[in-house]
Amino acid sequence: MSVTLSVDDLIAYTDWERKTWQAWLHQHGSVVLKISAGQNGDGRFESVGDLVRHIFSAEKRYVDRVTGRPLTDAASVPNDDIESLFQFGEQSRKGLTELLQTLPEKNWDVPVEFKLMNSVVRMTPKKIVVHTLMHEIRHWAQIATVVRLNGYKGEFHDFLFSPVLGGEIRREEARA
Repeated sequence: MSVTLSVDDLIAYTDWERKTWQAWLHQHGSVVLKISAGQNGDGRFESVGDLVRHIFSAEKRYVDRVTGRPLTDAASVPNDDIESLFQFGEQSRKGLTELLQTLPEKNWDVPVEFKLMNSVVRMTPKKIVVHTLMHEIRHWAQIATVVRLNGYKGEFHDFLFSPVLGGEIRREEARA
């Protein structure tokens, strides 16, 4: 038996995650964006806002790399402003969507080479796109853990609870 999960499914899931997080952040305020990302990081991210900006920045910069454009500098996007962050996320997602629609089919399996921090990376656009979406999913889970450890109750963000690929979740009432 073969089961296929498509890039479109991962995009739909991450779109849902973004909407869910944006609504949750509006409910709790931008103070959440200032929560520490933790003391044992690699020094790139000090706050939840830094992580959110990084999710969108990584998406934007991977598209820049695949398309051969200069890398976007996200430093001007405030890490403590919900609207600015998610507007940047809309821009990064628009770029990814355009890449998916316009990159010729023959190029999806042709490796591109680029510098990433202190390494030279050579991989296919297909792998880069999947990585970008998985990278986002991983960081949203990290953010969920950080805010929970700081006393904020979150939503169910698991793929199972998303509307992607259908299904239904009903809560049963507690019996006395």
